[in-house]
Amino acid sequence: MSPPTPKPEWQPTQARVTACKYEFGGQNALTLGIRTDPNRFLISFTYYAHAKAYTGEFTSPTYLEQDARFPITYNPLNPQENSKSASSSAGRSPLFAIGVAGSVILSLVYLTFMRGCN
Repeated sequence: MSPPTPKPEWQPTQARVTACKYEFGGQNALTLGIRTDPNRFLISFTYYAHAKAYTGEFTSPTYLEQDARFPITYNPLNPQENSKSASSSAGRSPLFAIGVAGSVILSLVYLTFMRGCN
């Protein structure tokens, strides 16, 4: 049995803020109108890895000026993976997808019952 391949060390670089937009806290049907996300800023940024530009987004409770620079790390085997984007997008997408799917299912059930009433 061969030894496991060591994971590469993520490489440091500087990212540059390309946009900072204010997002209001969200409400959704799954939480019965209770706000789950606080008001926050959506930060868009670019960085260079292996002589190629990559982009990412993350949320922050504080405002960042456009063109501000900040340190990040990226995966040298998959440079679009970075230390900022990887952690922020994981919590949003599944909840949004569940809400959309639930909405579609409820609509179909409603239409089925209404069709049966005629």
